[in-house]
Amino acid sequence: MSSKRGKLTSKERTRVFFTSIICILIICFCVVSSFGNIISISNKRQEKKELTKRLETLKEEEQTLIDDVEKLKNPEYAARYAREKYFYSKNGEKILKID
Repeated sequence: MSSKRGKLTSKERTRVFFTSIICILIICFCVVSSFGNIISISNKRQEKKELTKRLETLKEEEQTLIDDVEKLKNPEYAARYAREKYFYSKNGEKILKID
């Protein structure tokens, strides 16, 4: 600073001005970047919720399929299932479809 207290020279004012502009730009960049990150985090949380629900649904479907596989290991159940689902019949049986 100059020897006179409280007064800035033209060079000092210019330097303070440009330093202030640079600081303001850096702060604006940080704020904009932070908002972008906040939005990204929010989107990821929403995606996580949706994927968690999908995972629960798939686990339930998996358990149902595991149960079906265990049931189909029983020959009596498999035969009855095939007759009901695919209209297979035993010798001498007649199939009537009722809607």
